[in-house]
Amino acid sequence: MPPIRLGLLRLTDAAPVVLAAEAKFFAAEGLDVRLSVEPSWANLADKLSYGLLDAAIMLPPLALAVALGLREAGTRLLVPMGLSRNGNAVTLGRALFDRIAPAGAAPPPLEAGGRLKALIVAGARPRLAVVHARSTHHLLLRYWLAASSIDPEREVEISVIPPAEMVASLAQGRIDGFCAGAPWGAMAARAGLGGEAVPSAGIWRNHPEKCLAVRADWAAAAPPALQALLRALIRAAQRCDEPAAAPYLASLLAQARYIGVPEQAIAASLPGGGPGGSVFFAGAATYPWRSQARWFLDQMARWGDLPAGIDRAAAAMQVYRPDLHTEAARALGLPVPRADRKQEGGHDAPWTIDAEPAPIAMPPDPFCDGAQFPA
Repeated sequence: MPPIRLGLLRLTDAAPVVLAAEAKFFAAEGLDVRLSVEPSWANLADKLSYGLLDAAIMLPPLALAVALGLREAGTRLLVPMGLSRNGNAVTLGRALFDRIAPAGAAPPPLEAGGRLKALIVAGARPRLAVVHARSTHHLLLRYWLAASSIDPEREVEISVIPPAEMVASLAQGRIDGFCAGAPWGAMAARAGLGGEAVPSAGIWRNHPEKCLAVRADWAAAAPPALQALLRALIRAAQRCDEPAAAPYLASLLAQARYIGVPEQAIAASLPGGGPGGSVFFAGAATYPWRSQARWFLDQMARWGDLPAGIDRAAAAMQVYRPDLHTEAARALGLPVPRADRKQEGGHDAPWTIDAEPAPIAMPPDPFCDGAQFPA
């Protein structure tokens, strides 16, 4: 079986991929997976588009954009698996954070947004950065700003900076804050540059974060390899959710070839490390929900990043492939949802979803403004 070229960035939620490589989950499936650590999401997307990678950890909105031909370099992609939930944060520089959280503890998301709005009314125009224009981070940041009566188009300046460059950009005064995945918010706080004002889980609790994207032509040419890849990553995701595995995971991710930061900064964002941290398997986190794909597409359309002629329901069906995940999960004896859509934001407490052969326990998923998005 030919090697599989799989791309990733220097982020905590690369954990399932790193663990699958280092703990031999890939090898146990007979796979030779070659990891490629890239400097930016644009690099990952380009390498997928030009066939230099077969698969990658990907931002769902970016995967959808590539698959729908919204970038100059595009190709057909499939999303057969989710890789993480939560894990991002809106981090503000010291000057803003101290005004919004004068006691040192961040207030609830809409209260924090209200205080930021007051500063804007008083004359501030914060410069905020996101990891990519088509990212979960960008859409969640805009959602929170709009829910706080802040116009993301006029009242803030939003730029794009790769995740690993966020802390340096904050230190150099190029930006006033950023929304990025772990561990970069924690690293800014450790350096005394600011604080995490709003965890992304405070904007949309237990929101989908990274996904696995694969080239459609590779998936069609190598169905057994794809299924083996999915089985290995599902097993790795299960292990990543075990709090007892956190020290080992942190030690792996802290290596210079992966993230290259202190283990303590990584451990805080792993399961068991605190509220708002990454979740990799529990609550059907690996299942690629088409309702979540539709939410991303609707938000892209909301902010003018999706041509009016695109059928969003059809696009979600085309790119997100829960049938591929279901095949792998069943091979591992795991329950799978009976439906590929669910109401997003409609659950303030733990709930269960109908699945085969047994229901799956699901976590709360409210939005900060109480909105609900039908399946």
